[in-house]
Amino acid sequence: MKKDKNSYKPDWTPKNAGKEFAVRVVKGVDQNQATYSSGSVKPNSLKIDDYVDGVLNHNRTLLAKTITLIESNSEKHFELAHKVLQKLLLHSGNSIRVGITGVPGAGKSTFIEALGMYLINQGHKVAVLTVDPSSSITRGSILGDKTRMEKLSRENNCFIRPSPSGGALGGVARKSRETILVCEAAGYDIILVETVGVGQSEITVRSMVDFFLLIMISGAGDELQGIKRGVIEIADALLVNKSDGENQKKAEIARSEYAHALHYLKPATEGWDTPVKTCSALTGKGIEDAWMMIENFVELTKRTNIFEQRRKEQSIEWVHRLIEEELKNEFYNNEKVKSMLPGIKEELLAGKILTIEAAKKLLSIISSK
Repeated sequence: MKKDKNSYKPDWTPKNAGKEFAVRVVKGVDQNQATYSSGSVKPNSLKIDDYVDGVLNHNRTLLAKTITLIESNSEKHFELAHKVLQKLLLHSGNSIRVGITGVPGAGKSTFIEALGMYLINQGHKVAVLTVDPSSSITRGSILGDKTRMEKLSRENNCFIRPSPSGGALGGVARKSRETILVCEAAGYDIILVETVGVGQSEITVRSMVDFFLLIMISGAGDELQGIKRGVIEIADALLVNKSDGENQKKAEIARSEYAHALHYLKPATEGWDTPVKTCSALTGKGIEDAWMMIENFVELTKRTNIFEQRRKEQSIEWVHRLIEEELKNEFYNNEKVKSMLPGIKEELLAGKILTIEAAKKLLSIISSK
C-alpha cells in the first residue's frame, strides 16, 4: 500500500497495531500557504460590488455571506452593509412574502418543505427564512430547521437561511426585513418566513409579509387559548395541519371550531374573509389548495390597492424599528452611561434607589447632551 505523506498515525496508537488499525491524522494546511479555488473568495477581501454582483448573479455562497454581513453586530460592518443594501434595494420588491407561524409542534417546517417543493415544481424560486430562538443564558441558537427540510435543501431553486432570533421579540430575527430584500434581489420570487413558536406578543412578522398564515393542530386542549386571540386576529388564513390517518376527524372538528370563532373577529385584511382549511404536510393533501388561496389573496389585494398600501405602511414601520434600534445602541455605547451603569447597578441591588430613579439618572445623561 502506498504511504500517505499527508497523514500520520496518532501518538496513542497501540504498540502492536497492524494495518488493521485504520485511524490516521490528516495534516492541516499552513495558514500562510492556504490556497483558494477559483470559485471561492478569500476572507475579508470582499468589496461592495463583490457582494452586490454575487447576489444579482445568483451566487448562493455570496448571498449567504451578504446576509451574514447584514446580520453582523460588529460596528465595522454597519457602513458596508448599508451600502450593499442601498445598491440591492432597486432590485427588490418583486416577490410574494408569506409569513408562517404557529404553536411549537404544529408542523411548520414540514409544511414549508411540502409547500416549497410544490412551488419549485411550478417553476418558482423559493427562499426560506427560518428563525430559531436564542438562549437567554448562552445567547446561542441550534439553527436546526434546515435539517428538517431535507428534500427542499437539495433543490437548486431553493435557498434556506436559518437565523437566530438574537433576543428580538416578534418571532423573527433582528434583520429579517433586510434579509428579505437581499433574497428578492437574488431572484427569489417567493419568500417564506417561518417564525419561532408564537406566544401572545410575537406578531412582528405581520409587519413584513404580504400574507400571514397561522398553522394550528387539533387535540391541543383549548385551541383558541393555546395560540392567543391576538395572533388569530392578524392572520389571513388558518390551516389545521396533520389532517391524516386517525386524526382527520379531529382536524375537521378543530377547523369547524376555528371557523365559528372567526365570525366574532374582524378580518385582518379588508375585503377578505379569513378562511380555515385542513391539510397534511406529511401526505401533501391540501398543499395545492393552500397556495391557490394565497394567490387569490394576492390577486384581490393588488386589485384593491391594499397590497401596495400595506407595503408602504410596512416601510414606515421599518423606519420606526430602525430608529428604536439606533437609539438603544447610542444609549448603551455612550461613554458616560458605561461609566455610571456599574455604580447605579450596585445602588439598585443594595436597595438605595428605586428602579425608576435609576432609569431617570441614566436617561438624563442622554437628554442633557
